[in-house]
Amino acid sequence: MLKGKTALVTGSTSGIGLGIARGLAAQGAQLMINGFGDTAGPLAELRALGARVVHHGADMSRPEQIADMVHCCEAEFGGCDILVNNAGIQHVALIEDFPVERWDAIIAINLSSAFHAMRAALPGMKRRGWGRIVNVASVHGLVASVQKSAYVAAKHGLVGLTKAAALECATSGVTVNAICPGWVLTPLVQKQVDARAAADAVDDDEAQRRLLQDKQPSLQFSTPQQLAALCLFLCSDAARNVMGQAWTMDGGWTAQ
Repeated sequence: MLKGKTALVTGSTSGIGLGIARGLAAQGAQLMINGFGDTAGPLAELRALGARVVHHGADMSRPEQIADMVHCCEAEFGGCDILVNNAGIQHVALIEDFPVERWDAIIAINLSSAFHAMRAALPGMKRRGWGRIVNVASVHGLVASVQKSAYVAAKHGLVGLTKAAALECATSGVTVNAICPGWVLTPLVQKQVDARAAADAVDDDEAQRRLLQDKQPSLQFSTPQQLAALCLFLCSDAARNVMGQAWTMDGGWTAQ
């Protein structure tokens, strides 16, 4: 479906970002991935799917590095057709206890980085008359939880940025949408499950149920593979008139 297209996925060396990168690679896209930590494993995995893949280590809190990443993608592949803004961090604390530097970092990486990447990528997309931007927001872009003020503020901002950009691009051949996951079973979330299991002296299944029960009525995690399938739909021709949407995959969280 995406043969001949180039995708740039931020925060894609693990978790949701890597899952989306896998889905794009399996559909024929060539890729630039981004992130810290192990890069050899994700690069080898994606190349095994037949994709041409490179890595760029941009620090997503640095606007000049983000611009360089997009320009390197265009120079390497001849363009950036699909931009998935997935990079994100988290910190949990009451507002009065929230470290200012953690607030600034979360806003920079979870919100401002998407603006800087879009600002760099949109001219080429508009010039070619085709582009797909998918912002990985969160259920917390639509509702709030305690002790997550910076994350909630950033994700609400990302949903708003998505809507504004979609309107600006409405007649250009470029679509801009957001995905809003609830609980997703990633390695980081599995650590929370493990901690819950140890604290409550229960098995993994019960620990998952207890983690999910307060928020996600389905009592099931979404998976990176399911989010990748949604991203692929938003990149497809079938979604060419889907614009500015905050598409939830939250097991009923926001239906309550």
